[in-house]
Amino acid sequence: MNNNTETMKSMNELLQGEYMAIESFNNFISRIEDANVKNSFQEIQKQHRENVQMLATYIQDAGAQPDENLGMKGFMGNIKLNIDLGQQSDTKEVIKKAIEGETKGVNMAEKVLRGNLDEKSRELAGKILKNDRISIDRLKNLLSS
Repeated sequence: MNNNTETMKSMNELLQGEYMAIESFNNFISRIEDANVKNSFQEIQKQHRENVQMLATYIQDAGAQPDENLGMKGFMGNIKLNIDLGQQSDTKEVIKKAIEGETKGVNMAEKVLRGNLDEKSRELAGKILKNDRISIDRLKNLLSS
């Protein structure tokens, strides 16, 4: 596999993670009644949508095709989330699940960053990683307020 193919595969993995985050936040938002928390979740989801846009554009500009469906992994992740939360609408539990999901996203982005990326790809992955870490901090602040 040449470097560009490997890089685009890594960037598409990151894209998949962002789509999974958007879907998870749809689920979380539907369970939250507290307006302040719901607004924070919507802003975090908006950031994931912006990450998707940046990644998809980058992949297309590199001459590759963005993988824009959740796939089996995302589908199974969504089912697991629904099972874990059940009928749960306890705000603190939903926030904890969101932190858990964001942490998995950060771990995935760190794995991508450790891969064989060119400078521009590494910069973009680093920016997304930074955004996700900020989201985790926001969620943790919601938990402590």
